[in-house]
This record gives sequence, C-alpha cells and structure tokens, in this order.
Amino acid sequence: MRTLKNLMLFAIFALMASNAFAQGTVKGTVVEAKTNEPLPGADVIVVGTTKGVATDFDGNFVLEVPAGNQKIKISFVGYDSKTIAVVVKEGQTTDMGKIVLSPNASSLDEVVIVGVADIAKERQTPVAVSTMKAAEIQERIGTKELPEVLNYTPSVYATKRGGGFGDARINIRGFDQRNTAVMINGMPVNDMENGWVYWSNWAGLADVTSAMQVQRGLGSSKLAISSVGGTINVLTNSADKKKGGAIAATFGNDNYMKFSAAYNTGLLENGLSASVLLSRFSGDGYVDGTKGEGYTWFLSIGYKLNDKHNLMFTATGAPQWHNQRYYAPKLSDYIKYGGVDGEPNIRYNSDWGYLNGEEFSWRRNFYHKPVSSLNWEWKINDASKLSTVLYGSWGRGGGTGPIGKINGKKYYYGTFKTDEGTIDFDNIIKWNSGGDVPAYGAPRTLDADGYYTNDRSHGFTRRASMNSHDWYGLIMNYHNDLNDNLSFDAGIDGRTYSGYHYRVVNDVLGADRYFDNRDRNNPNRYIEPKDFVEANPSWNPFIDITGQQKIEYYNQGNVRWLGGFGQVEYKTDVFSAFIQGGFSNQQFQRIDYFNLPRDVDGDGVEEPQASDWVSLNGGNIKGGLNYNINEQHNVFVNAGYYSKQPLFRAVFPNYTDNKVNEGLKNETVQALELGYGFKNEHWNLKLNGYLTSWKDRFAQVSAMLDPDNDPTTPEVRGTARLYGIQEIHKGLELESRAKYGPVKIYSMISVGDWSYSGNVTAPFVDENNDPIPGETHTLYLDGVKVGDAAQFTSRFGVNYTPVKGLYLDINQFYVDNLYAKIDAISFNHPDHKGSLKLPAYSLVDASVTYKFDVKKVGKITTRFSVNNLFDKHYISESDTNKFANPGDDTWNGINTSNRVFFGWGRSWNFSVKLKF
Repeated sequence: MRTLKNLMLFAIFALMASNAFAQGTVKGTVVEAKTNEPLPGADVIVVGTTKGVATDFDGNFVLEVPAGNQKIKISFVGYDSKTIAVVVKEGQTTDMGKIVLSPNASSLDEVVIVGVADIAKERQTPVAVSTMKAAEIQERIGTKELPEVLNYTPSVYATKRGGGFGDARINIRGFDQRNTAVMINGMPVNDMENGWVYWSNWAGLADVTSAMQVQRGLGSSKLAISSVGGTINVLTNSADKKKGGAIAATFGNDNYMKFSAAYNTGLLENGLSASVLLSRFSGDGYVDGTKGEGYTWFLSIGYKLNDKHNLMFTATGAPQWHNQRYYAPKLSDYIKYGGVDGEPNIRYNSDWGYLNGEEFSWRRNFYHKPVSSLNWEWKINDASKLSTVLYGSWGRGGGTGPIGKINGKKYYYGTFKTDEGTIDFDNIIKWNSGGDVPAYGAPRTLDADGYYTNDRSHGFTRRASMNSHDWYGLIMNYHNDLNDNLSFDAGIDGRTYSGYHYRVVNDVLGADRYFDNRDRNNPNRYIEPKDFVEANPSWNPFIDITGQQKIEYYNQGNVRWLGGFGQVEYKTDVFSAFIQGGFSNQQFQRIDYFNLPRDVDGDGVEEPQASDWVSLNGGNIKGGLNYNINEQHNVFVNAGYYSKQPLFRAVFPNYTDNKVNEGLKNETVQALELGYGFKNEHWNLKLNGYLTSWKDRFAQVSAMLDPDNDPTTPEVRGTARLYGIQEIHKGLELESRAKYGPVKIYSMISVGDWSYSGNVTAPFVDENNDPIPGETHTLYLDGVKVGDAAQFTSRFGVNYTPVKGLYLDINQFYVDNLYAKIDAISFNHPDHKGSLKLPAYSLVDASVTYKFDVKKVGKITTRFSVNNLFDKHYISESDTNKFANPGDDTWNGINTSNRVFFGWGRSWNFSVKLKF
C-alpha cells in the first residue's frame, strides 16, 4: 500500500512539474494612443501570478509564462489598463503586437498628488493645451530654466532675463507672469501682492516634476485665478509611485555641476508610502559674475487608510543664492567692454567686480520658499468624492543692491569702474575706510564719534531688500457624477497672506557702521556690524525677522482671499461640454511701520500704521464644448469673461503712505477660442485661434503743474489716474508631432497680433482729489504693439533612433516680431514711433542620448546636449524703447544707447542617470 501511495504521489508531482515547466513566451510593444509613442516602464503581468516585467525604453517586453490559456495585464500610470487573453504554446513565442493604452478618465490624476489640480484631457476638455511629461522635461532641461522648456510649445516666450541662475521669466500669448497663473498640484503660487513668479524660488522644481501642462487662454481651472494668458500647472511626484530610485549627475559649461538622488518606497503593506529627493547645483554662470549655488529637497508621504480615504503630505523647497546681471547694460557697453570688431561681449555684466581677488557683486539674490501641503481625498461613494488640500508657504530672503554716494556720485558712474567695466570694489573699500583714492575726489573724514559711518548719502553700502512672506490656503472640491454623462463640481478657495518688505545692511565695505534716520518712529539709529544680515538663504523658513535692524522702509502687505466655484460637465464619447463660474473676494491692507503714525494730511491727526481693509469682488464665467467628429478629427470652442481685481500696488499706489486709490475698478478680460485636432497612427496635430481683450487697466502719472500759467505762483502737484487702457491679443497656433518608424518630427508655429486699442485721457487732480482746471493727460496708445514678447515663434525638430537605445535630436527655434518693453505712460505725445522692433533670431539645439540596461543594477541614461549650436548673438529683450536717429551708433539696426539683455551663446551639458 505504501509503495502504491508513493507511486501515486510521484505521478501527481510529475504531472504538476510537467505543467509548471511547460513554458512559452509572449512579447509585444506598448504605445500610447495620443502620440503612438512607446511607453517605457509599463507593467506587464500574468494575471493571478507575481510574474511580470516592465517595458524597455522602446516600449518592448518579452515575458516567459506558463503554457496554456493566460491573461496578460498591461498597465501604466495615468492610462487605462488592458487585460488580454492569449494562448501560449510550449516552447513557442506569441507576439501580442502593438498594445495601445489610452489616457484614463483622470488622465494625469495618478501622477498628481491627489485632489484639486485641473488637468485638461485631450479630445475632451475644450481648451488649447500642451503637456510635457517627466521624461521629456528631463531630456530637455539640461542647464535651462524650467520656463525655457516651454518654448517648445506655441505662443510661449521664455528667456533667461539677465542670465543668472533662476532669473528666467515667461510670457504666454503676450501676457507676462503677473497674468499667467502658475500652479503646483493645483495650488496657486503667483505672489499675492504683485502677481509675479520668481523662478529662482523653484530652482529644483524640474527634479520633482512628473508632468507639466500649459493651458493657453483662460484654461479649465475652476479657481478664479489670473489666467489671462494661460495656466501652467506643475505636477510633482507622488509618494505611491513605483518602488525604486535614481541617482544623477549633470556637468556643463562654466563649471556647472548638479547631483541628485531620489528614492520611492512604493505602496507598503501598511498603507504608507514615501518619496524623497535631494539635489545640489553650483556653477560660475555663463554671464560674467553670476556664480550660484542651490539645493532642492522634496518629501512626500502617503497613507492609504482604506478604499475611501487617502492622505498625502508633500513638502519641497530650494534654498539658493546667485549673483545677478540685474541691470540691463547699454548695448554700447557690451561693445566697449570686451567686444571685438564691433561685436558685443554678450557675457558682460556691469553689476560685479573683484573683492580681494574673489567674485563680488552688487546684486545677489538669496531665498528659500518652501511649500507644503496636506491632501485628503475622500471617496464618499461610487458617484462622489471630496478633495481637500491645506497648504502653506513661508518665504525668507531678498536681494542685495547698492546704496549711498561717494562725493555726491552714485555707484553707476564710470569713476567707480575698472578699465574692464567691472566695479572696483577694492578701491571702494579703500575710500570707505579712509584711504586716499584720487579718482574719487576728496577722502572721507571721521564722524564726531571717530567712526567711518555710511548712510544713504555718504559711502557705498551693500544693502539687502528683504521680501519675506507667510501664506496659508485651503481648497476644497466636491465632485459628483450624476450619471455616466453628467457631473458637477463645487468648492471653496481660501487664502491669507502677509508680505514683509524692508531693507537691512549687508556689508558696509570697509566702513565701521551705518546710520539710518528713515524710521520716523525710531530715528537716528546706528546699525552696528553685529546687526548686519548675511546674504545667504536660511534653511529655517520660520526664522524670526522682527529683531533685524531695518533701514529705509518697513511695511507689510496683507491680502485675504475667499472664493467659491462651480462647474457642470457633460461628456460622451463624441461630445463634451462644460460651464463653470467662480467668485472671489479679495481684501487688502497696508501697514507702514516707518512712515506712520504721523500727520499725513496736515489736519493735526496722526494716521494709524495700519490702513482699513479694502474689499474688492471679482469672478469669472467660462464654458466650452468639444465634438469628436470621428476617431481622427475633433473641434472645440470656448469663451469666457473675467472680472479681475487689480494688484496690491494699484490699491495702494504710493510707497510712503496708506492712501487708497480712489475710484478703483476691476480689470475685465473677454476671450474666445476655436480649435481643431487631428490624429492618426503617424500624426497628432492641433490648430487653435484666439481673441482676448484685456481692458480697464490702471496707470498713474504725477507731475508738477502751473494751471494759471503764472510763474510767480507756486506749482501744484497733480495726479492723473488713467483707467480704460486696453490690449487686444489675437493669433493662430499650430502644433504637431509625427512618427514614422525611427523618426519623430516635432513642429509648432504661433502667429500673434498683440496691440493696444484706443487712447486714454484723464484729468489731473490735486492732493485733495479735486480736479485741476484745464489740466489733463492723454496716453496715445492706439495701435502700439505690446512689447517684451515675441509675436511670432516657430520650432522644427527631428528625433532619430538609428539603433536601439540611441537617440539623435536636433531642433530649430525661430523668433520674430519681438518688441522692446514699453511703459504705457511714456506714450504721452501723438507723434511717437511706437514700439521698437528687435532683430529676429534663430537658434539650433542638438543632443545625443543613449539608454541601456545593466543587469541586476538598473537602467542608465546618458545625454550630451549643445544649446545655440552656432553661437548666435541675439538680443532676447530690451528694457528701453529708443529708436535710432541719423548719426546714432547702431548694432543690427538698434540704437546702442538701449539697455538690453543678450541671451546665452553656445553652451553644453552632459548628464548621466541611473534608475534602479
């Protein structure tokens, strides 16, 4: 019996073993539906087992599976999974062919941290949109700034500004950063006082970006934000992304070095997950005197309580310092200092010099602006969910600059420059400390206490203008699917912000101390060396600023924001439409700690330091529809109206008091957009047309007037408050991608016509707001071109893969109809020449990428890039608007007295990344 039992067990074991070892192979290629491009890193798993692989860089996979009927599941973050039944024969390979994954209903929602980010979906959301994912961003970033990567998309013009690390700026459809909403995971980051975005505060954002989407025009965000030109939504890494890590290094021109390390735990059995990153960069800068150093830290911790509740805490920051080319030099100085044969020295910088043999600059930016958020997603039931984000941001830092005079002359006089055009800091220190510098005139003398004391009129000092803030916000969004086609959203957006603005002493450059008498409440103070503030970022965002000895000014801007929004959306496979509306109340308050309390009006009553709160309402309504004609063609239309509250400076237009602008009006924006899309196996094409009206803008002009034309009577100071300034922005945009075998073709073209419309006239009023008889001011703006952005851009690029893992890339970026920056209030004569058109330019970038697997180690990517391959010299922007007259010196037709910034010449970078 025992023998028989053993034989039976052996037979069963043999049968099981034969089945277990009966193996076959499946293979295939995973691509995305939108572009037909490979999806590297997609998961391919045999259903019911732990057997699986990830696709390689070209989307290919090969997987051994048990013979017989099997189900293979293919999944990728942000895409609908597919489960495919296959019959696997022993010893044979089954080719599953091309497997196409489509973006799921939430598209990039799985990449987003959870919650409130409004992500547009192609062929569904009726807005003009371009999306770049992490791999594409990392390939293109190199030594560029994050906004510059968006130059690959239509109607975007991003430059390095002065060329220092983090000094980039961006325009979309002719609107600057104050009117372009920038959001991180759906949270607004535009400064709540001036609307600006300082990219140096986000120096390492590209390291933690999963995707970046540009919605041009009013966009699909439900918040009542300043998306006149467009919305940039940056989506950071999620803690529950796939387990693994990466280390990377980048090297570039001018001693640029960057190192980073990141790791993700993946979702653990206890429901926790974490993602961390730390990076550091340093470099001398392409532009002379623009050294910099910075770090990026990122932490994301997730906790999945159950199937209904998901929590995610995220925090990131980028403490950095960098020297700047802050002041745009005259074109003639670029030629004078280091230029050759009339060609400019495009690296020239007038803000720096050497101090004891080391680089030293008047202009040094230092800042740390960490932002953190706690996201909670509650799946109430199968039809509804509540997404909530509580966030905070704490900015500490500022920027340095010169203050003071030597024998009545300010720092920019040629007296204080070397023959090379740099600042002679060694001689400045010599004079400040009592030494004799004949070129500076009379030597300084000791004060009554026996010290060399600097102040705003004696000696040169490097001061720091500090702009710190505390910002807290809450966004809640309730979503409900009424049925398979109809849904609605409703939510609130609350924010509170305090900005602290003052100056401190950083370096008295050889003197003993600094004297300040600008604080009316605490005059005649001496600032001693122990009270000087270093120009380095603080890693502690909660550092106490109240004890810092302040000079020149000290005021605080408070802003409160409370908004509500709602949206109704209808969608089928063929048709989708939405209508949404938002309302916001903004409240503004200014506190002046130096100039108040005092008798502002001469009525014997001291004004309080804090103004009353000024309350302004605004909102928007917008809607659109998309129609998918068939699987290849779709069309869309959207329109909107936006009543936009003015910025803080328009509410309190004066620097020295809390007077509120009388008759304040909201700016109004009206927009209309049409679009067409086409895609097939090889092509993806998008064509858009837009018309945007931005009006009721505010400008203020002050002047000394003589209304009675009597020179014996005193002049009267008058102020003209000009409302009704209007800009019209219209244009066409074309964007396409194509793929034929190993060749990919990228192209875009944008043609804009951005001009002022109509003239504006306003009466002058006196300090009591009474009209001054016969005195008016007119701005002759009708037809003047909007400046500071290119109205024509195009790009054409080719990516070629000659062998597996090797990618060759070249692209050309062309700019035309670029006009100088203009100030609307300077057009006060009808015979002006309009906006100065700058020379067109064309840039070529090229790169080589090689990717390969290392067994038991991971995947390695190497990349070598050259930007501006042919070393083109070009003016990227001009801060002045001076036309050339007969006899004036010119460069490429531009008057050399204009103050301009040149873009970088040829630059290079090499990177290597190991992903494990």
